[in-house]
Amino acid sequence: MLKKILLPSILLVLAYGFWVSPDFKEIAAGVSIFLFGMLFLEEGFRAFTGGLLEKLLKKTTDKTWKSLLFGVVSTTVMQSSSLVSVITISFISAGMVTLVAGIGIIFGANIGTTTGAWLVAAFGLKVKISAYAMPMLVFGIVLSFQKSKYLKGIGAVLAGLGFLFLGIHYMKEGFEAFKDSFDLAAFAVEGYPGLFLFAAIGALATVVMQSSHATLVLILTALAAGQITYENGLALAIGANVGTTITAIIGALSANVQGKRLAGAHLIFNVVTGVIAIIFISQFVWAVDAVSARFGIAADNYTMKLAVFHTLFNLVGVIVMVPFIHRLADYLFKALPERELEIAEPRYLNEAAYEFPETVLKAVKQEVWHLFDSAFELMAHGLNLHRTEILQAEDLKKTIDDDREVHEFDIDEQYEIKVKGLYSAIIEFISRSQSELPSVFAEEMFRLRTAATDIVESVKHIKHLRKNTTQYMLSDNEHIRDEYNRMRLQIATLLREIYRMREEDDLDHKLAVKDLKKMRKEIRMSHGEMNDHISGVLRAQGITPKMATSLLNDFNYVDGTLKELYSCARALLSSHEELLAEARAQISLDDDPTEEATAAA
Repeated sequence: MLKKILLPSILLVLAYGFWVSPDFKEIAAGVSIFLFGMLFLEEGFRAFTGGLLEKLLKKTTDKTWKSLLFGVVSTTVMQSSSLVSVITISFISAGMVTLVAGIGIIFGANIGTTTGAWLVAAFGLKVKISAYAMPMLVFGIVLSFQKSKYLKGIGAVLAGLGFLFLGIHYMKEGFEAFKDSFDLAAFAVEGYPGLFLFAAIGALATVVMQSSHATLVLILTALAAGQITYENGLALAIGANVGTTITAIIGALSANVQGKRLAGAHLIFNVVTGVIAIIFISQFVWAVDAVSARFGIAADNYTMKLAVFHTLFNLVGVIVMVPFIHRLADYLFKALPERELEIAEPRYLNEAAYEFPETVLKAVKQEVWHLFDSAFELMAHGLNLHRTEILQAEDLKKTIDDDREVHEFDIDEQYEIKVKGLYSAIIEFISRSQSELPSVFAEEMFRLRTAATDIVESVKHIKHLRKNTTQYMLSDNEHIRDEYNRMRLQIATLLREIYRMREEDDLDHKLAVKDLKKMRKEIRMSHGEMNDHISGVLRAQGITPKMATSLLNDFNYVDGTLKELYSCARALLSSHEELLAEARAQISLDDDPTEEATAAA
């Protein structure tokens, strides 16, 4: 409803402005070109988010000060706190960073965004930057037509900077001409009424333009042209800071609950910072004057002083809020709890994850682990075991031998509720995302899809195994009971080891896969060994021919379960770099002419 009203209203205001003043067209065109430049800039930086992004995130967000620094640097480089907010929501939705780290990035982004005001105030309004814009546009557009992903990215960044410079130029020229025919400064409002009024206007302008950078440039150019007073410019800057949260909120609408929590933290931080700036405006003005005098900024250089003010109140906001990051995260966990679902639904697959190949890959991997957890519980109950028994028993064999409790539940119904829906969502998500993924990610995505299928197949094996397992684990015949308990132990042991490896912090992925392979060989009997073993027990009249037939049939289900579980664990526990190396090795092996010649001979 709001969108239906907002767009026509904006169009009407623009049409009225064009009709009232030809100079307004130049200002509006400048804003439009500036925003268009930001789109190019964002698209350019997206080209460089491949390969090491996840590893970089883990190393740069494991401590609060690191996540703050990451937010400052990334926003300074990209010149878009909105883009950093949306990227962070994608990361947190995919489980790549924690909520606390995400909040730290958002806090840092608010400091990073102040660099834009400094660049415009110190450089953009004093130099004829349109002269630099033209070469950037020419080189940028030429590079953007190249096939290389990175050349395209460089081209988009250059073109984006060119459009930004051109937009600032037109806004500056527009306000210079506008002041001769219409004096906006005549509408200045003093005191706290002016603060609240212009803060609201700044917030509204940022909501409309979806960019606090664009609003700040507009404020600075208007201030340089004398179209607004210094005091009202400060209020507009405060409002722009609050209004920028709308981008994060919109980005969180398609995210999971973690993304919504981060958007909530962004809103709380910016509102608190804005309130502090308004309450202590006199003290901030005094501090700005003191800092300006210390660094040689002239008393009437209001554009530079506004940049100082913008930096100061954001720094104060971070200093005030950083000690409360963990409390803020706890509050958001309580205020926005995970929705209790009777039917298992995806936790990590959402629209926000589509932003980058890394977040797509991480979201799918996290969701396949989620599927594994749901299947783990189902398989444990299918074997008449508790999940806690498998994970916590000191002597798993003794626990299984002693436990003769039958779990009464409908395995088919639980499969529909806990497994089938999740599996379908994973397959659909992978199918939708594959066309957009670079080729280096395609092989791993295929492995993850196969891993999800392996988990489902394991559950199906347990469904077939359950009937005889339940019957014979209660049998008075100790031989058949021991045989089925041994099969239960084999599956439970592998499930337990996969879970243990998944929870290990500094896991050596390559060694883990080797250990799993070795374990599978140790606990698994070959078909020949199984035939000989059952034949021996049958000859000794330990079991009946009917029991022997059941054992042989069920051995195939156990063997299939072990094979599927090992296969899925191998895909989930291997790192992206190891899978890439393996794929390259396979390609080089396939292309080896000596091997082909040997095969031909």
